[in-house]
Amino acid sequence: MESMLRYLDWTSMGLALLGGLLTLLLLEIFRLNSSRSWSPPGPKPLPFVGNLPQLLENQMAYIKSMPKYGEMCSMYLGRKPTIVLNTMQIAKEALVQNGAVFSGRPSIPLSRWLNNEHGIIVAPYGHSWRQQRRFALHTLRDFGLGKKTVEERVAEEAQHLIKEMLKHEGKPFYPIHPIMNGVSNIICSIVFGDRFEYDDKRFARLLEILNENIRFAGSPMAQIFNLVPFIKHFPGPHQKIRHNVLALKQFIREEVNEHNKTLDPENPRDFIDAYLVEMTKQKSNEDSTFHDDNMLKSTTDLFVAGTETTATTLRWGLIYMMDHPDVQERCHEEIARVLGFDRFPSMNDRAQLPYTHATVHEIQRCGNIVPLSVVHQTTQPTELRGYQIPAGTDIMPNLTAILTDREHWKYPDTFNPENFLDEKGQFCKNDAFVPFSLGPRVCLGETLARTELFIFFTSLLQRLKFSWPPGAPRPNMDGIVGLVRSNLPFDTICRSRETTH
Repeated sequence: MESMLRYLDWTSMGLALLGGLLTLLLLEIFRLNSSRSWSPPGPKPLPFVGNLPQLLENQMAYIKSMPKYGEMCSMYLGRKPTIVLNTMQIAKEALVQNGAVFSGRPSIPLSRWLNNEHGIIVAPYGHSWRQQRRFALHTLRDFGLGKKTVEERVAEEAQHLIKEMLKHEGKPFYPIHPIMNGVSNIICSIVFGDRFEYDDKRFARLLEILNENIRFAGSPMAQIFNLVPFIKHFPGPHQKIRHNVLALKQFIREEVNEHNKTLDPENPRDFIDAYLVEMTKQKSNEDSTFHDDNMLKSTTDLFVAGTETTATTLRWGLIYMMDHPDVQERCHEEIARVLGFDRFPSMNDRAQLPYTHATVHEIQRCGNIVPLSVVHQTTQPTELRGYQIPAGTDIMPNLTAILTDREHWKYPDTFNPENFLDEKGQFCKNDAFVPFSLGPRVCLGETLARTELFIFFTSLLQRLKFSWPPGAPRPNMDGIVGLVRSNLPFDTICRSRETTH
């Protein structure tokens, strides 16, 4: 009798648990249906996880499928709807014409755990973000952004990069480290006042950490963390990423400490010096947002964004040049005709190098390193194309769709510099070219990135010829979608143009 009662107790508990789970499921289905009733159309989400399984199965294919649902659509990354903007017209309407409403940033569990929400990139739209962004732009300009001094710095670094690559002349090698080191040296010279040699093992490890973190941020594990953030208390790959972030912060703290020892307030040498001076100036200002946390995070933002995005674009550029040797040769012939082999390129040369200029833009279009941009969020309730959108709704401009929209591009699905050339072979702008996003949250390093891409690319093709190693398989062109869409590892062979002429 006692065993029968025990059996009934366990049965009752099981049935109660099953009933509770079914009730939760029914409530979640009801909530989803209610949410979808006010949202734009989109793929059907699953309870609790939304569209994450479909997205993670093949991210680029999923992103490319979004426009079939209309100019704006919904997807669910977990339980919350995200509005995806699939055309240039609607992206402009939201992010430019109503910029203040659509320029928030969501509070993402992984970001909160790793960095807090200080600095510039993930900071909420508001007073602190405005102060930090305005100061960063002003200071970057003071230290040469948009001026000849930065162009000369990039051209000089390009020669170091060429010399480093020629150490591998005629032999297959993966160019990730030299390209990252070369690009990073530009932002490092502005932020830290110094560059790092290509054989500096400590800096090489730092760049490796940076690459690991960028990839992890878009991985399935990161999405799982954002769904169930309590896993931060358990072992897993997220703990390694946290360790990486702490190592990066330690590197920047050490730089700040060294700057503090040698600071001359009357003659700031770089961004960190300028920030330390500003912190002292603002001490008595209750409204100031200049403090240690914002300095650390703003410096990290500039270092990370100023390294990874441009370096990734240049690596895509090498892949496209090896895939299209005819384009590579035409660029080289144009560069050699205008510059010869000895004169460094400058931004003033773009008008005389229209095909090369167009090729750099086409690399950015096809490289498409931020397929869904950086997520925005509405700061207040609003309306867009007849849909009532609550405050706190995540918004993603689908840059993939915009950069391949048949209404705006002659050759939307293939790599072709003619997308940026007119009938006379002259460079022509395209309003749908938005690799840096648009609106108040547009990339603050756009001017620097444009300078680096043109001068690095032109310098490399002026002096080097790139080709696939014999029999090397072509990498999957979908790449790896993390915070940026990076290429899969590949080998290249470079040869000096001077020896071939």
